[in-house]
Amino acid sequence: MNFADLLCVMSKSSSTDRPAKTATVRGSDLASDFTSSLDVDRRMYKEDIAASIAHAKMLGRQSIIPQSDADAIVEGLECVRAEIEGGTFAWRADLEDIHMNVEARLYELIGDVAGKLHTGRSRNDQVATDFRLYAMRRADEGLAGCRRLQRALLDQADAHRATLMPGYTHLQRAQPIVFGHVMMAYYEMLGRDARAFKSARDTADSCPLGSGALAGTTYEIDRDFVAGDLGFTRISRNSMDAVSDRDFVLDYLYAATKAMVHLSRLAEDIVIWSSQEFGYVRLSSGYSTGSSMMPQKRNPDYAELVRGKSGGVTGALMSMLMMLKGLPMTYNRDLQEDKAHLMDAADSVQASLTACAGMVSEIVVDESRASEAASDPALLATDVADKLVREDDVPFREAYSMVKERVFGDADGSESLPWLTARESVAMRDVEGGTAPAQVSESVMRAYGELWAARLRGEW
Repeated sequence: MNFADLLCVMSKSSSTDRPAKTATVRGSDLASDFTSSLDVDRRMYKEDIAASIAHAKMLGRQSIIPQSDADAIVEGLECVRAEIEGGTFAWRADLEDIHMNVEARLYELIGDVAGKLHTGRSRNDQVATDFRLYAMRRADEGLAGCRRLQRALLDQADAHRATLMPGYTHLQRAQPIVFGHVMMAYYEMLGRDARAFKSARDTADSCPLGSGALAGTTYEIDRDFVAGDLGFTRISRNSMDAVSDRDFVLDYLYAATKAMVHLSRLAEDIVIWSSQEFGYVRLSSGYSTGSSMMPQKRNPDYAELVRGKSGGVTGALMSMLMMLKGLPMTYNRDLQEDKAHLMDAADSVQASLTACAGMVSEIVVDESRASEAASDPALLATDVADKLVREDDVPFREAYSMVKERVFGDADGSESLPWLTARESVAMRDVEGGTAPAQVSESVMRAYGELWAARLRGEW
């Protein structure tokens, strides 16, 4: 009787031996559901099968198992992968995870030779390898999502290099700016997020296969071959650290959390700008929804959902930090919970990046409304103070007080600040990084070059 069959018999016997009625829930009754991770880790089937194929090929190359057996294992695993992708694979709930499901099917396909696959390998280093590969894939997706949103922001910035609107601090009108400058601010944020996802991928890019349960293996394996075959650029250097390390999960979740914080800020601005009170932008019908009762309303639901999803991703990072802080060396079953945190966060951040890219690309700016709001003379108070400094050699603090008294002494500041327009104000801020249309134009052109280089690197 092979291992998979034995497990099946044990599972069936435990269920038939169970008392018909009991006032106490036994651990054996809970075991199947409580310890199972199949619903989560089955999403890693590509990584699990790829890692097993690489391991089997290495075992054959190293003559640890006969080459014919290695070939049979590889062929069987490729068949399993085809069944999963074709939707014909029969998932077994009595086998608790993706690894045991694949192995059980492999036994059915090639017989006892399947048992040789686990030579020189523990489920501890197997899981760590699979999950690192999965994290690398999701980090690549996060990077690509950031780049696509950057492109949407950049196109809006390009179209609105000189479109006036008020800039805000404390949600109070502060100074005139151009809409393109705001878009480029979010472009910069997403650039940092892209770098964070790249860094997270680099942290995961270390192959732990060969570390065994915690102490390595006695077989003459070729870890470099396995790493290279799977696309890793290096191997782990300590077997105990390799099976217990989940820093790569933290790094991914930090990148995802930071990105979601930025997306939430963008979403909040869009909610505000699209309100009737502001009216600076209009959302397309594809990224807003009607009210169930009030036919005149269009609600910024996509932006609000992005804002809401940021909390769940942040919670995943906090949960993972708390999980890791009390774990002794080396592998502990607590780590089974890591996958759900990363997978859920990755799903949320990818959906949010996609939603924001579409939403931003279809925004229509009401240039007249935004320009009118930017033309409030009070927004030019700093320019008046700067003029006193430049032309009359007045210390800035004194000029500030003088202008403050003049502005608040007049109902709307229209008579106190008559000499300058909002468009002239933004044009004067012609310093690198400033809101002057000339500077925004330079930023836009530079950014197009950056994204083109990112595309050549295969980042999106």
